[in-house]
Amino acid sequence: MKVVGGNERVALRELAEITPGPSGSLLDGLGDASDGVPVVTPSDITSGSQVDVRTLRRLPDDDASKLGRFTLRQDDIVVVRQGSLGRLAMVGPELAGALYNSSCARVRSDDRRVLPQYLFAYLSSSAVREEILQRALPGTIPSINAALLGDLPVIVPPLETQDQVVAVVADVDELTLVHRATADRLDLLKQALLDDLLRKG
Repeated sequence: MKVVGGNERVALRELAEITPGPSGSLLDGLGDASDGVPVVTPSDITSGSQVDVRTLRRLPDDDASKLGRFTLRQDDIVVVRQGSLGRLAMVGPELAGALYNSSCARVRSDDRRVLPQYLFAYLSSSAVREEILQRALPGTIPSINAALLGDLPVIVPPLETQDQVVAVVADVDELTLVHRATADRLDLLKQALLDDLLRKG
């Protein structure tokens, strides 16, 4: 641990437990059934750091009961560790009890020095994503293991500053959603106008 300008610089492994997902053979029963336990995969995590629950596939309850150590709980962070490196999502109440596959890792922090929401915001930053890509193992599909993830440095300011960072990020996210919704409505309006003009023509 180092202290830089009043902020601690701590390796991620000192702040959180990092658990790679279960091997693929343990998820052979994964399917599109409406019942069972949902399993988060890299393709379910959007570029906006959200899990698209509409695309989740499910594992039968009997199979899922054997994978208790890979269960997600609220405020866990799911990090893609194979393929689309740098993508991640924070687990909300709707995904508590879900699982994640072998191409992901669960980052779970109970350390009182860091807020889970701050840690998520920090790991979402472009600088950290670039760091993850630089640490990736060579191969056809880029990947990073738990040990390399654990070596990532995390800047940990005082909790008051973390609260401020989380609040600012939340405000920006809300504005982004508003502007995105506005842009979507304008796209629909444009298409309606074009259709109307073409019909009249």
